[in-house]
Amino acid sequence: MAPRVIRDNTSLFECYKDLASGDIVVGRIRLHPGEEHLLLDLLAREVILVPSASSQLLSRSKVFQARVLDSFMMPGTSAVYSLNDLLHIVSDYGKQKVGGVVCKLDRANAGMGILLYSSIEEIYSQAVLGTLALPFVVQPYLDGCTDIRVVMLGEHCEAYSRNNPNNFRNNLRCGGESSPWDLTEDQERFCRKIMKRADFPYAHIDLLITPSGETWFNEINLRGGLRGAKISQKGYLQAVESIQSAMVEQLLAG
Repeated sequence: MAPRVIRDNTSLFECYKDLASGDIVVGRIRLHPGEEHLLLDLLAREVILVPSASSQLLSRSKVFQARVLDSFMMPGTSAVYSLNDLLHIVSDYGKQKVGGVVCKLDRANAGMGILLYSSIEEIYSQAVLGTLALPFVVQPYLDGCTDIRVVMLGEHCEAYSRNNPNNFRNNLRCGGESSPWDLTEDQERFCRKIMKRADFPYAHIDLLITPSGETWFNEINLRGGLRGAKISQKGYLQAVESIQSAMVEQLLAG
């Protein structure tokens, strides 16, 4: 029997129990918080996901990103799962004389879950008192960094900077302004290495350029806002569809 190709979430969940090895599910799967175990179930049954299960989970979790992509991130960036984890980080930050600290809540997007504290001790106090829910990500705050959004769609690659003089959150929905950015060859290679490690066929990648010129990875997502991008929403969706269709054709061809 030829493998089934499921292209929408309604069809997916209508035949979810009947999916078998070799069947293909195309597009991001809409999941409620806590339903991520369904991705594991599909993988266990050898159902093929386009894009991959890991890329879909990484898109949903900043903590997962910090755990598996930390080698690309600013030194000191850590996923925090427990108070014990955090206590070790308190000591490490103390040794390194880290001042301000950014805390990223796991599932908040559009700048909503990006918090700035004057020290790691403040974060520890909030977590112990139960006002800061675990898990989350901590990262040293470095003033003067340039925030870059990179849109990667196959051979199409474009980038723009985001800046907000009145708010350390540079997200454009938080009042930031964008300007075109000429991505260097090294920065593009850096982005493609991240995509390969994370198994992303296309991506929105956020970079931090330090005042000294270092480039660090910040976040990645399968989808994101296009404010500031040259490509239109229609063009973007067509490019995503083209990439996914090519992947499915390759899978069906064996």
